[in-house]
Amino acid sequence: MSKLRMPAAAAAMALVCAVPAAQAGEGGGSSYPGGVENFLTGAAPPPGFYVLEYGNIYRADKLKDGSGNDVPLPVFKVAANVAATRFVWSTPTLWAGGNVMLHAIVPLVDLKVEVPGLSQRKTGMGDITFGPALGFHHSPSLHSVLGFDFVAPTGRYDQIDLANIGRNYWSLQPLVAVSQMDPVGFNGDFKLTFNFNQRNGDTDFRSGNEVYLDYSAGWGQGNGWVLGAGGYVMRQLSDDTVAGASLPDSKARAFAIGPSLKYDNGKGWFITAKWTREMSVRNRPEGSAL
Repeated sequence: MSKLRMPAAAAAMALVCAVPAAQAGEGGGSSYPGGVENFLTGAAPPPGFYVLEYGNIYRADKLKDGSGNDVPLPVFKVAANVAATRFVWSTPTLWAGGNVMLHAIVPLVDLKVEVPGLSQRKTGMGDITFGPALGFHHSPSLHSVLGFDFVAPTGRYDQIDLANIGRNYWSLQPLVAVSQMDPVGFNGDFKLTFNFNQRNGDTDFRSGNEVYLDYSAGWGQGNGWVLGAGGYVMRQLSDDTVAGASLPDSKARAFAIGPSLKYDNGKGWFITAKWTREMSVRNRPEGSAL
């Protein structure tokens, strides 16, 4: 199950009116925030009800075209701050060998976008993510999750605005995640997510479908700490379309990596943190995230 969905952070790349040269997903963004996953992404909690809190800070000051070159803008800035609360119900019910789970993520977003001659800021609730999942425990150290998330268009949206904290369309996201954990040894996690975007009814725009691979790798220090690195890889699989017509050279891609850590006190409390820098970007903003 995804640790966190912050579609508003990805929707921060709301540039549809100002910079159509770098479209790739309506507004240059996505309903899936690549890179937010970290250690333990494939390790489902035991039966019970959980409330988790997440934070994300994203900054971008470059916009890349389809060849990876900077779009020549004298001013381009995206700043998104997100606090997201996640509710998880892990049930004792078993199906196909896995624990049945349900979750929902409610993000609160502060977003500012600046381009030449235009600047806008919005604050409010972003798009809510929810869905079912199955948690498998193959051994004390190896765990996996199969899930299917829905991203609902609950965030504020206006097609004439520069900054939108909602996408104004549904997204469907089947996923699989695996975690290998060792308090003194190798720790590795990956999560593969397919993002099937639906049509924006206000603009008749449909962002192309995408695939994301979130990853992390580190080494347990034996004292509760895991030190390593993580990030994400994304590829847009299909062109964006407007009124059913494909837009040429509209596919996006990106790669991100940076240092990552986890601390677990051994009593049910843990924290993870990661800083990543985006690179090899096409048709979308390039920045960094904490």
